[in-house]
Amino acid sequence: MSSSRALSLLSRSGSRLSSTRGKAHFTFQPSTTLPAALQSMEKSKMNLMQSVNEAMRIAMETDDSAVLFGEDVAFGGVFRCSLDLQKKFGKDRVFNTPLCEQGIAGFGIGVAAAGATAIAEIQFGDYIFPAYDQLVNEAAKFRYRSGNQFNCGKLTVRTTWGAVGHGALYHSQSPEANFTHTPGLKLVVPRGPIQAKGLLLSCIRDPNPCIFFEPKILYRLASEDVPTGDYTIPLGQAETVRAGKDLTLVAWGTQVHVALEAAQMAKEKLSADVEVIDLQTIQPWDEDHVVEVTSKKTGRLIVTHEAPISSGFGAEVASTVQKRCFLNLECPIERVAGYDTPFPHVHEPFYLPTVHRVFDAIKKSVNY
Repeated sequence: MSSSRALSLLSRSGSRLSSTRGKAHFTFQPSTTLPAALQSMEKSKMNLMQSVNEAMRIAMETDDSAVLFGEDVAFGGVFRCSLDLQKKFGKDRVFNTPLCEQGIAGFGIGVAAAGATAIAEIQFGDYIFPAYDQLVNEAAKFRYRSGNQFNCGKLTVRTTWGAVGHGALYHSQSPEANFTHTPGLKLVVPRGPIQAKGLLLSCIRDPNPCIFFEPKILYRLASEDVPTGDYTIPLGQAETVRAGKDLTLVAWGTQVHVALEAAQMAKEKLSADVEVIDLQTIQPWDEDHVVEVTSKKTGRLIVTHEAPISSGFGAEVASTVQKRCFLNLECPIERVAGYDTPFPHVHEPFYLPTVHRVFDAIKKSVNY
């Protein structure tokens, strides 16, 4: 092949990839129903960034001990989630920290152990690993090792999570499974603004240390009518966001929207009714809800997540359902996830568990 032809092909390929990169690999689907307690509340259009801001504002208004700290939070943060909070609550309650994730987590543990409510921000979930020792060896074990004499349960760590379209290996990871092996922590990933507000308020008020992962691609992309009052969504409860009878599809965070699109495609092309479940809380996860649906309604299960497939949390879901629903399963449980590679940059569209990859798994399962 001549060098000019090779350059031409590379140019065309690069043009196609650049037009794909940066675009969302899914369509955000707002919640169609609300819990009965929220239906009568006044609502306002908010994106996910605004709903997180609103949750922290309410938490700080209703709890004088609550403090918010992290890298750049004083001016609003790089994603603007803490915008104007320092103006409202002052520099003693909303303040910047050094660029030291281990220090942020350690300081938060101390604040919570002293009795105050600590809301710590780790700017990117990819950089939570310097704080890993503080979170899994200190925060998670604080109550246990002291025989419940002391605890840091009033600690909530907020951090970004998941693919963003151009983040590559250091700004697109999904590290939730790294923490699910540690008893003592609660882990939450919301799918949209309504869930983000209610679940974040639940985390902040929960008597256990929580890690709240915020899908950063949804900060401005996701917008819906969010109740403006003070409300919580219970931790540890999954939600069925689409009813079905032929197959159970479990996801969390951004991947819920991928699952919903794949379920609609299956309805149109395979006449298959797929039930989609949003776990919402990864630890503790609502295994009874998933087992009930899989064993009594569908007999088929697919779990999908952005994180690499090996040791991803989908393996825990699959193992539990396999054990509890063995005699009711109609086919092997499938997992559709990221590949076992570092998160790529130019090849992000090929790495992600897209709608078509999930649809192919549905087709394989219903035709088994």
